[in-house]
Amino acid sequence: VQLQASGGGLVQAGGSLRLSCAASGRTDNTYAVGWFRQAPGKEREFVAQIMWSDGSTYYTDSVKDRFTISRDNAKNTVYLQMSNLKREDTAVYYCTAAILAFKSFDYWGQGTQVTVSS
Repeated sequence: VQLQASGGGLVQAGGSLRLSCAASGRTDNTYAVGWFRQAPGKEREFVAQIMWSDGSTYYTDSVKDRFTISRDNAKNTVYLQMSNLKREDTAVYYCTAAILAFKSFDYWGQGTQVTVSS
């Protein structure tokens, strides 16, 4: 599976952005799709994921009630709607996929930069 992330940009604190992750190639064996982020000088951290089988979602505590992960099966696309953005959300955001055989995030797209200004 190949992943293409898009939608990043510059936004003021309190604003919103929607990231997209388009999957191509073999997608019928997808287990989950997730978003991670990496801020300058920090390690990559988990943000959210969605299970392909039933749509269950999981979030890191710092984004709960502000971010929503969703999917469009027909378009093989996963979205991350980000609202009430804070400066600490500034990071490069990466989408990633896990397949049924391994159930680990082994496939990564290129990152998309999100910058939140005060």
